[in-house]
Amino acid sequence: MCTVCDKRFTTKGRLTDHINIHIGENVYPCNQCEKCFSSRSGLYQHRNIHTSKYKCTECGTCCDSSTGLVRHRRSHSGEKPFECTICSKRFTRAGHLATHSRIHSGQKPYKCYLCDKAFSQSTNLNSHMRVHIADKPYECLMCDKAFSYSCNLNNHMRVHTGDKPYECSLCGKSFSESSSLQTHKLYIHSDARPYQCSYCGKLFKTNGDLKQHERR
Repeated sequence: MCTVCDKRFTTKGRLTDHINIHIGENVYPCNQCEKCFSSRSGLYQHRNIHTSKYKCTECGTCCDSSTGLVRHRRSHSGEKPFECTICSKRFTRAGHLATHSRIHSGQKPYKCYLCDKAFSQSTNLNSHMRVHIADKPYECLMCDKAFSYSCNLNNHMRVHTGDKPYECSLCGKSFSESSSLQTHKLYIHSDARPYQCSYCGKLFKTNGDLKQHERR
């Protein structure tokens, strides 16, 4: 039985695969490329693309369907046909637009089984689950901090190295994290206010500002 959501399985292997989904671990590597997966079934499904007839002529990537190949080609052409009607942000896939739209609607369909928190994306829920299981395998060699994901450790290391790889194309200011760069552009170089208070109609630049306002 899974101790996170009480789901039951017939074998220990299937339980292990299921727990990896909760904690976001990808432990099954493909021997033909660098991708890893959290379950054996995900790996087996992925392997089909290496024998697929739907192959990108630009980079050699194989897709499992003609639709998948069309979506992949957008990464080369820069085409983003799906536009958010609220903030005009564009996406290459309809699914990505649907996920983004939850930021504006406040919809949070991914709920934690152990507390009352909910999230708009499954990846955020996976990150949150590590709080309950205290799983922080990525340790900093320069201080005593540890992290749930390698990307968080990489971001943290810039505190020690002073590295700021994200540079604003408008003013040249640099940042250690891409999110800080996006926030900078929104506050300093943009007048867009896509987040609206449902109580009084006031507009805000970020979702964080809106939530702080709504608490008042």
